[in-house]
Amino acid sequence: MFEPKPISRDGIPSALAKAERYRLLNEPGEAESICLDVLQIEPGNQDALVALVLALTDQFPHHPAAGLAARAEELIERLSDPYEREYYGGIVHERRAKAALQRDSFHSAASAVGWLHEALACFERAEAIKPAHNDDAVLRWNACARLLQRLPHVVHDARTEPIESE
Repeated sequence: MFEPKPISRDGIPSALAKAERYRLLNEPGEAESICLDVLQIEPGNQDALVALVLALTDQFPHHPAAGLAARAEELIERLSDPYEREYYGGIVHERRAKAALQRDSFHSAASAVGWLHEALACFERAEAIKPAHNDDAVLRWNACARLLQRLPHVVHDARTEPIESE
């Protein structure tokens, strides 16, 4: 087996910038790898934890989301800021819902409704403790609410708990 080589501590800012760039290039696996390299050197690096959560959620549409979501939720627990734990928890649920909707089946749509309700709850908790002049949680709550409004009527009558079969 090959063991990953450690990066230098002074290379961390540059590595995090590259991770963001890879996410923007739709290469979340590359971003994930870079974040893991950073966390090997600084396990509590908050920027790397957030970037890794986002890189994992970027992969939801292409891989089974359940395992990736579990990993993301473990990382969220390592975030020191309660607002960020709620906010990024909402992001995980929102992106899981959107990935489920891309599967385009009744079962997936019903599951998506549950994930969206989970996201709304996280964003509401984040809004209650938000930093001054930060409306990110409100913006995400609004986006989830609008998505729920656009879903077919049948979905609104479906079960609102997420279904664990992704």
